[in-house]
Amino acid sequence: MDDNTDMNPTLNVYGLPRYATPKELADTSAVVIDVLRAATVAAYALDAGATQILPCREIEDALTLAERFSPEEVVLGGEREGVAIDGFQLGNSPEEYSPDRVAGKTVILTTTNGTRALDHARQAAELYMASFVDASAVVSRLIGRPQIAIVCAGTDGNISDDDVLLAGLLVDQLLRRSGIVYQQNAQAITARESWLSAFALPRSLGAEPLEPERLNDRLRKTLGARNLIALGLDDDVVAASQLDRFAFAPKADPQTLRIVAG
Repeated sequence: MDDNTDMNPTLNVYGLPRYATPKELADTSAVVIDVLRAATVAAYALDAGATQILPCREIEDALTLAERFSPEEVVLGGEREGVAIDGFQLGNSPEEYSPDRVAGKTVILTTTNGTRALDHARQAAELYMASFVDASAVVSRLIGRPQIAIVCAGTDGNISDDDVLLAGLLVDQLLRRSGIVYQQNAQAITARESWLSAFALPRSLGAEPLEPERLNDRLRKTLGARNLIALGLDDDVVAASQLDRFAFAPKADPQTLRIVAG
């Protein structure tokens, strides 16, 4: 993709996939956010040595795809309504995706929100998943891109503040680091304001480290986190709060949705 900034550069945020038509996402550099938890799981799995992640919209699709691999080559993971899927080896908790479980293997993943949001954005020219654990790495891959679309997966069809907070962080870093004057939609402006107001300015601006404990405390107030806490999955919120833990960006092929470390 050419770094051509003479095309009325745009930086748009969509609080839910349905707020962006496939046409609006076509030819953009698109980022799908699902902090709790698919995007965070993707980062943890790739860091643990998974060779690739293959997202699927439906459980049946995942099971059919798994049949193309030998049992030693593949791991099935995912959730429905936050709960691990019967017959799958792993759920949707980031720290389940450890080297002893996924290293050298293909992870087939299906989730309630994140994998569907990724499928919605497949007309993009390039496509990433983002979470707090790889936020700066994702921004680095987007520097100089003239048309950027950030799509929040949400929770059960509702906007979730965990995704919006990350969207605001990405917008803020892109504006500060790119040197490009982007046209922004109202959701991008609002998301950035939400991020900047969430913490004391030195931390939200990156001038001081944002400790995982502070980010965890903020995330626990969001809809997605409250659902996880009700299921006894508090540790998943902690795992998602490790800002910039990883230096790579999960990149998806827009045609196949295959995710690798980019």
